[in-house]
Amino acid sequence: MKLKMTALAVLAALPFISTQALAQSPSAADLERKVFGSLFGEYYWSHENKSLSAEWDNVEHGPGIGAELGYRVNQNWGVRLEYARQRLDSLTGGSIGNDRFGVDAMYHLTNSNLYIVGGWKHFEGNLSSDALNLGVGYRYFVRNDVALFAEANRYEGINNGSWYDAGIKLGASWIFGAEAAPAPTPAPAPAPAPAPVQPAKPADSDKDGVMDSNDRCPNTAANHQVDPQGCTVFKETMQRVGDVDVEVKFGFDSAAVSADQRSEIIQLAAFMKRFPESEVVIEGHASKPGNDAYNMLLSKRRAKSVADILTSEGVQSSRITSVGYGETQPRIDDSTPAANAANQRIEAKVTAKVKEPVLR
Repeated sequence: MKLKMTALAVLAALPFISTQALAQSPSAADLERKVFGSLFGEYYWSHENKSLSAEWDNVEHGPGIGAELGYRVNQNWGVRLEYARQRLDSLTGGSIGNDRFGVDAMYHLTNSNLYIVGGWKHFEGNLSSDALNLGVGYRYFVRNDVALFAEANRYEGINNGSWYDAGIKLGASWIFGAEAAPAPTPAPAPAPAPAPVQPAKPADSDKDGVMDSNDRCPNTAANHQVDPQGCTVFKETMQRVGDVDVEVKFGFDSAAVSADQRSEIIQLAAFMKRFPESEVVIEGHASKPGNDAYNMLLSKRRAKSVADILTSEGVQSSRITSVGYGETQPRIDDSTPAANAANQRIEAKVTAKVKEPVLR
């Protein structure tokens, strides 16, 4: 029940989650590799095992304040240090001071201000203890470098008995190094009225159907479709730009890629990072000797190993597909040593976005 009440309290405290609020927030790329500091107030509920224990000073619930210092490692992950000072009510009367400090990992959902947090906490009071925590939070950016946040956590004790605490936090964060939103550009001064001139006869020098006075792209090709400004209309398509044999020699019955076999894979990764809109299909092929089903599985494992190396070199996994064909697509339909060497291979089929003019 306490966890349910905590979740409801946090949902009530979250700012309105809307497309407009997200559009006003800085992007994840803007926040990457930035240090942030936070101040917060919180309300904390102790487990009933603590409330009924004199060893725990019969603590029940109460407020607290604290501070955080963190670092956004990349667009999704961050880390932070936390310290909080609590004053918890006791069933025996009065209040009990308690200190909490620890470290958290933070995962920020893509295209959202929601995040998930989890970590370790140490509590110093009448009885020292440790706990693991898991929670959820939301940030509302007042401007690019200042955000309000609400967060709920569940704490599970890992020593001094079985106990489960809960808490909610409301606070503000300052992102150091983030650029403030630019001031609105003032409206330009009105241009002076031009001197009256005799209207010229409309002309269309490049015969694209747009008068020269409105044509921003003069001399377009006669067979190109143009937009209302007289500029060529382009279409973008994904096209195959090359098939590459990736030279990788695997050990017998192995899908592991040794360090001295990675050079061509690393070259392929460098190409894909240079052209960020390219995609690749890694195909694994096997020779005829051996069981068909096993050869199919081995070719899939080998293709997956090459794909994993591309990912480790910084190519997004969404741009990589790995597939195994076993011995179904041989280059040489034979079982000679030369044919086996040619058929046991890794192929990379690379596609990229190509921009072409739309013809009339």
